[in-house]
Amino acid sequence: MKNLLLLLVGVATGFVVAHKVNQTQGGREFFADVDAKMREFTDTVAEAYREREAELRETIDSLVEDAEAAIDDLNKR
Repeated sequence: MKNLLLLLVGVATGFVVAHKVNQTQGGREFFADVDAKMREFTDTVAEAYREREAELRETIDSLVEDAEAAIDDLNKR
């Protein structure tokens, strides 16, 4: 319970400090820079995820086609 209280106090203190820092020009620039870097990072991760998903779907589709062809060959025998 003590650890939870310390965590909550730390989070609240962090929000207060961030709010005060954001009221200055340098603070706004800092947070804008952090925000831009985070957006770039998340966009890169999302793009890589979509590319990998497309690769996996192609592989699965190819495997399904091969399996269907093998089944058709077996049925013809």
